[in-house]
Amino acid sequence: MSAAAPSSVSITLQIVSIVFYSFIAFLCIGLPIAVIPGYVHEQLGFSAVVAGMTIGSQYLATLLSRPMAGRMSDTVGTKRAIVLGLAGILLSGVLTLLATLLQSLPLLSLGILIGGRLLLGVAQGLIGVGTISWCMGQVGAEHTARSISWNGIASYGAIAIGAPLGVVMVAEYGYSSLGIALSVLAALGLVLIRNKPSVPVVRGERLPFWAVFGRIAPFGASLCLASIGYGTLTTFITLYYLNRGWKGAAYCLTVFGVCFIVSRLVFISAISRFGGFRAAIACMVIETLGLTLLWLAPSTGVALVGAGLTGFGLSLVYPALGVEAIKQVPSSSRGAGLSAYAVFFDLALAIAGPLMGAVALNLGYGWIFFCAALLSLTALGVTLLLKRRAY
Repeated sequence: MSAAAPSSVSITLQIVSIVFYSFIAFLCIGLPIAVIPGYVHEQLGFSAVVAGMTIGSQYLATLLSRPMAGRMSDTVGTKRAIVLGLAGILLSGVLTLLATLLQSLPLLSLGILIGGRLLLGVAQGLIGVGTISWCMGQVGAEHTARSISWNGIASYGAIAIGAPLGVVMVAEYGYSSLGIALSVLAALGLVLIRNKPSVPVVRGERLPFWAVFGRIAPFGASLCLASIGYGTLTTFITLYYLNRGWKGAAYCLTVFGVCFIVSRLVFISAISRFGGFRAAIACMVIETLGLTLLWLAPSTGVALVGAGLTGFGLSLVYPALGVEAIKQVPSSSRGAGLSAYAVFFDLALAIAGPLMGAVALNLGYGWIFFCAALLSLTALGVTLLLKRRAY
């Protein structure tokens, strides 16, 4: 037993040393996320819709560049894909700085700012897939779940740090500090990655992206249905609390986030022990229970328990289903597989807002969590069918 423990620690350290680049990338995504809408709306004088579209353009760029990011990771190598992503963030920082300096010319400033957001979106796709693929090449495909989980912890942790830090920076040093910070962080990443040994490109047949997409799609569909609960809670919990006349929606988000990260840290080995399907099924049951509690919550205490259970359940769905999904494609198309899988999570976050917004408008805010629980239950059904088909 004592010999196995250091090897487990050394594997985790190898993974952490690679997902560090995801941390830098998502810190750069987090810094402007809370302040760019305010800049576009208040400083440049555009409508709230334009402010929303400016933020949304980044996610659209990530979604549309997924096939390219996966193919690049498979063909030119994971390290080079990350280097290109970091270079994209550096350029995005320069454009963001230029946009803030041209504040007196609103239309030009907005155009340059959106250009920077698009670059940031493409960089997110390249680095997100590149780091997981590099981890799998470094520590082996048997540690896929751990690689995906640590990459998620680095990403969510960086956004959680970056968003409030960005607000403080703008208050203290003005909007121009954002572009400078992005460029400096990306340059730091490029300096640190320079001497890091890369893993060789896997030789073999490269499946076309859409062929990979077809193999991944059933697992992705289940992920998408389950992840709408994530988008619903993070987007609407504040409005739900206001609608019920409650205070402290931020605590709900904190409980959700803490349970999400703690669950990933503590229970990640459950995926390799019990298998991806079993772990995903157990987590979806817990998530559905959490969303149901949020729907029926008579008080904030019950809502907090519901948010905690939702975070706890959702935390392992992505890595657990990811383990089973990546088994469907050869190692030579691993990057394309990870990209195709990530598309479904992007899709869940994209449709959660308008879909649940329509539900709230027509049925009331309480029903959004009922609908999210129903979709989570559907995801459970799909996963049970996939498990039966696999065995």
